[in-house]
Amino acid sequence: QVQLVESGGGSVQAGGSLRLSCAASEYRNCMGWFRQAPGKEREGVAAIYIRSTGYADSVKGRFTISRDNAKNTVYLQMNGLKPEDTAMYYCAARPSWSRGWSLSPTDFLSWGQGTQVTVSS
Repeated sequence: QVQLVESGGGSVQAGGSLRLSCAASEYRNCMGWFRQAPGKEREGVAAIYIRSTGYADSVKGRFTISRDNAKNTVYLQMNGLKPEDTAMYYCAARPSWSRGWSLSPTDFLSWGQGTQVTVSS
C-alpha cells in the first residue's frame, strides 16, 4: 500500500483559508480528500484522477484539489471556510489499477492519519 502523510490543518475563523497537503510514497492516478466530523460518517470532499477532478456539492466553488506529480503530493485548497467544515480531514489513494475519480470511501485502499481542521464562527 502507498503511504500517505497529511499536513496543513489548523484552526481558522469563518471565511478563512487553509491548504492541506498529502505526501504519497508513490504515484497514484486517483487520490481523494475525505472528512469526518464527530458522530458523522466519513464523506468524500474532493478527488482527482490524473487531471480530472470531482467535488462534493457542499464544497464546490470553495475547495480546489490539485497535484504536483514531481513531488507525489496532492493539495486541497480550502477557501471561504465555514464552521460546518470542521472535521478531521483524510487523504486517500485508490489502487493503481483504478480508473476515474470517486468520492466513495469504500473505493479507496490507502489512508493517511488525518489532519484536524477547526473553523470558528
